[in-house]
Amino acid sequence: MTETGLTKDRLGLTNHAMRLLLLIGALSATCLAGGCVNVSAPDKPIEINLNINVTQQVVVKLDASAKQLIDQNPGVF
Repeated sequence: MTETGLTKDRLGLTNHAMRLLLLIGALSATCLAGGCVNVSAPDKPIEINLNINVTQQVVVKLDASAKQLIDQNPGVF
């Protein structure tokens, strides 16, 4: 059986070597693209305004029978 150029690996690289070359290429492309990002501090300071108004209202409602019981026994409470 003869081997054609389509089935024979011309460079003699294994799957591991191909993956390594692909990883190196991807990392180098990432490093080159990393220089395109520019981060600078703002001219004015950042102001965080926390105007918080917390109000709490507690309302106790007693039904008529509980209120009547308290009125009948003032010494209990």
